[in-house]
Order: sequence, then structure tokens, then C-alpha cells
Amino acid sequence: MHRRAYSETSLLVDLFTEDTGRLTAIAKGARTKRSAWKSILQPFTPLLLRWTGKGELKTLTKAEAASLTLPMQPTALYSGFYVNELLMRLLAVETPYPEIFQDYLKCITGLASVSESVEPSLRTFEFQLLTAMGYGIDFCHCAGSGEPVDENMTYRYREEKGFIASLIKDNLTFYGRELLAFERREFHDQAVLQAAKRFIRIALKPYLGSKPLKSRELFTQHILYQK
Repeated sequence: MHRRAYSETSLLVDLFTEDTGRLTAIAKGARTKRSAWKSILQPFTPLLLRWTGKGELKTLTKAEAASLTLPMQPTALYSGFYVNELLMRLLAVETPYPEIFQDYLKCITGLASVSESVEPSLRTFEFQLLTAMGYGIDFCHCAGSGEPVDENMTYRYREEKGFIASLIKDNLTFYGRELLAFERREFHDQAVLQAAKRFIRIALKPYLGSKPLKSRELFTQHILYQK
């Protein structure tokens, strides 16, 4: 997911694996000219890996590319960095998340193949991530009454409770039809996409904390540079 220089010739690599989850390993000698690892230890490259070590920092002993690095256009690339940063910030170290791993593969594959908007792939992954981490929310029932959500009514989000029927309209308010689309993971309507993006930022904020996401800053800089 990420790599950085370590000592004069090595790399520290942050990995996301199906069986072990997130971990950090030293890739010794990976920065030397003759290293076979130099070109394959890149984000969005599926790898076959082996490592040793019982502490938090492992030592990489094998790394082979399972396929080519997924090609991404600039917007998809920055979106992929954002997804990687979410995993780095939200997932516990060395904890298996097999469902999230599969959702991650679907997401980055979708980002690599998309020719237009990356938003549906991102929103789907974000909602799946919330659910798999145990922060899932009931979008189908009013948290106050237990009644089924009416697509024509408005509902206000309350942290750790869910959605309450409300006539108040502010940043925490959503239409019932939007909530039902969230439940179905249908993010093709523009209004639903905008509402989903607003909700995800609200829902993730308690877990991400106040520290800004670097990937968002990089994307903003990219947009300004393009202008």
C-alpha cells in the first residue's frame, strides 16, 4: 500500500494481506540497482509474499508479482491512494479482514478499469468497509420508532444511533430514498452519490480523527496544478 526509504539500501513497505491483514516489513536491499524487488514493491501490484519476524516489524524474504501493476488514470490513482490511506488509518495491525480484502480487490480493480467516474467504486468500498469493521448502520428502519424508512420522508443521522425521522434539514439530514439506495449500494444517481459522500465523511470522522488525509491534499494539489 505504501513504501518509504529505510537505511541506505532498504525499504519499509506497508502491506495488506488476505490472511494476516495489515503489516509493515523491511525489504532489505530493495533500493539497490540490482534488486528484483525495486520495481515490484509498488502500490496496486498484487504480490506473493513471505516474511519472518515475531515483532511488529517483519522482514520480507520473498516478493513476486502475481500480476502486472494495475494501470490507473490520475483521478483513479489518487482515489486508490485514498483507499490505501483509509486502510492504514482504520485497520488494526495483524488482524485478518478477509471480507475487506476482497472488497479492496474489487475496488482497485474497478478503479483501474473505470473510464469515467470513480465515485461508485469508492462509495461502495467505503460503505462495505464500515459494515465489515462493525460500524454498519441500519438504513432501512427509523432508529426512533423502528418503522421502515419511507423514501419520501427526511431522516437525521445521530452518531451511534442511526437515522431518526425529522423535519430539520441540515448537513445531517437525508431523504429516505437516499438511505434505501445506500442499503442497496446503488450509487449511479448523482444526487445519491453526493449524499453518500456527505454521509461517509460524517460517519468516518470519529474513527479518522482530526488529522487530515494526505491523499485528499495530494488530489487537491493535482487539481490546482491541472488548472
